[in-house]
Amino acid sequence: MRIYQENIKKYNSKILSLNKILSRMSLLRLLIFVISSIIIIYLFSAKLFTPFYIVFPVSIICFALVLKHHTKISYLKNHILFLININESEILREKCDLEEFDTGHKFIDQNHPYTSDLDIFGQHSIFQLVNRATTESGMILLSKWLSEPASNNEIDKRQDAIKELSQKLDWRQDFQASGMHFQNKKSDYFKLLDWVNEPVVLLKYRRIYMAVAIILPVLLLLVSYFFYANLGSQKVIIYFSLIILVLLINYMILRKIKPMAEEIVETSTKNLQTLRGYQTLINKIESESFHSKKLYDLQSILKHGKYSAYYEISRLCRILDYSQQRPIAKIPISGNYVYSILNFFLLLDIHLIIDTENWKLKNREVLKSWADIVSEFEVINSLAGFCYSNPSFTFPEITEKNNYVHFESLGHPLINSNNRVCNNFHSEGQGNVVMITGSNMGGKSTFLRTVGVNLVLALAGAPCCAKCGQITNLKLYTSMRTQDNLLKGISSFYAELNRIEKMLKLIESNHNVFFLLDEMFKGTNSEDRHRGGFSLINQISELNTSGIIATHDIELAKLAGNKMLVTNYSFNSEIKDNSMIFSYELDPGICNDFNASELMKNSGIKVLSNIS
Repeated sequence: MRIYQENIKKYNSKILSLNKILSRMSLLRLLIFVISSIIIIYLFSAKLFTPFYIVFPVSIICFALVLKHHTKISYLKNHILFLININESEILREKCDLEEFDTGHKFIDQNHPYTSDLDIFGQHSIFQLVNRATTESGMILLSKWLSEPASNNEIDKRQDAIKELSQKLDWRQDFQASGMHFQNKKSDYFKLLDWVNEPVVLLKYRRIYMAVAIILPVLLLLVSYFFYANLGSQKVIIYFSLIILVLLINYMILRKIKPMAEEIVETSTKNLQTLRGYQTLINKIESESFHSKKLYDLQSILKHGKYSAYYEISRLCRILDYSQQRPIAKIPISGNYVYSILNFFLLLDIHLIIDTENWKLKNREVLKSWADIVSEFEVINSLAGFCYSNPSFTFPEITEKNNYVHFESLGHPLINSNNRVCNNFHSEGQGNVVMITGSNMGGKSTFLRTVGVNLVLALAGAPCCAKCGQITNLKLYTSMRTQDNLLKGISSFYAELNRIEKMLKLIESNHNVFFLLDEMFKGTNSEDRHRGGFSLINQISELNTSGIIATHDIELAKLAGNKMLVTNYSFNSEIKDNSMIFSYELDPGICNDFNASELMKNSGIKVLSNIS
């Protein structure tokens, strides 16, 4: 879409302007440092201490302000670079050029009813096409939405939310870019939740420890004052002994609570970036106005009255930021050793631990819900981006009809729109089986995946690659890419039988199962394949299910058609000037051409015209 090209051009112009500002600020920072240093050295050398004590802090403040502004501009520059990347990614998705995107490989499950057969995850997958999430929990939730159908009511809510968010282009891209600042592929969302749910220790004795954390430093201060006030007298020994005693007590307390303090530092190192990501995304959600019920309800959980999830996470981030000043042995070159000195006198670890545990006790029950809400927004944002980039796609109507699937101009979203061929498809009622025959490379398997992928999208609440659609809330099951397993001693034929067995059990326990079978029983001899295929079709026709079967077995298609067990469709091709021409258009009836011999000839095989 042109909007993405225009955005890239606009943001590139902003980058040029920001680069100029950053160059000027770098020069200003250098000038402040050099001029301040010269003035300070001169005043100190001339023993002009009054102006020295004025210029020195003013110089530091000026330098800090310029540095803070430089950091702010650098953040803005990175944000705009992320926006450029987002718009470039949208252009790549339009072209179905998906190589650089996360494949969602960790979500692949060979035993899932359909995801492996339909390219939901992996290379050139639906996950790559749709995913715009930046958090680990957002990607996990997207994988769940693509792996199991939602209820009818939930689908309606998702559709409304996606439609609303799809029109908020600037907010959507800003939301995604904000998450990209803190994207961390090594983050472990579940470890963060486990840490928050760990039992509190010091908080049980909060009054005692807080009294100790106040009384001992005050006592140490008073004793130190009297020690210096009585230098030269015999009381010095008493006050010195008291100082040593208080420091010894401090040491014993710090030694006892050291593991808890170090755990907080380790946690902050691992999870602070993840928390900041949630903090930033929650801020974007809380500050926007939404109208669809789903988005409004999600937002209201984060912010109601004076309560704000953004404020609470900001408070935890400040605590964990503070904790990183504490050095620990496990992390080399960590922390600030000034903290260690002050900690020995002021018992800073007690305040750190109690503040952290107090936050846990207050928010542990809601942190997961905050992460879940951010995740839902990320998934809806992903599907809204998918919707906006494909304005010709449609949201199908979910109907209560039995085993109903109807699409007009149905295409595969992973095929570039310039090459995509669309077909109509209709299936209605239990026992309705569509059988598709066709020549090699004619499009049978692709069509099965086209129907399957669009059903997955529809049942996730997303738009489909079709002009219009109406479907039942179905349980989808496929058997298309069954493979052998040498390690477990499982042949491809036995693997397929396992898939079929699971499918039949699913049909027994569920209504509205829709199956996609590609070339049944291809791992056995032709006679058994023919007999087994017909027997399965005959059995399925009497069950509460419907679906599509693709096959090369013309005789099977004729027999099942004559018995009124299936409705036959086909993909056909023709040979022109020694080249195969594929229409990829679904025709009624059985396939009327065969191209295998021609394809063999093109591969260099000398095909005999007569075998006797």
